[in-house]
Amino acid sequence: MRQSLRDKAVAICDAKIAKKGENVGLSFYAFFANKNDDPERLMEAAEWWIKTHKLDHFEKAVKIREMITDGK
Repeated sequence: MRQSLRDKAVAICDAKIAKKGENVGLSFYAFFANKNDDPERLMEAAEWWIKTHKLDHFEKAVKIREMITDGK
């Protein structure tokens, strides 16, 4: 996953955790606006989430943040 997407995902995870607590879940759709204005980046996130790591649709934000910051 490109660095700009990693940075955005970590920032969104941090914001969700700060707002809703450590148990908040999210999907990769949380990293995007409600309109499909960047399909290439959306597919990149989907591939990382679904194909590479075989994650469930919703995962804990703390888990995703940790995976990304660990370079996975």
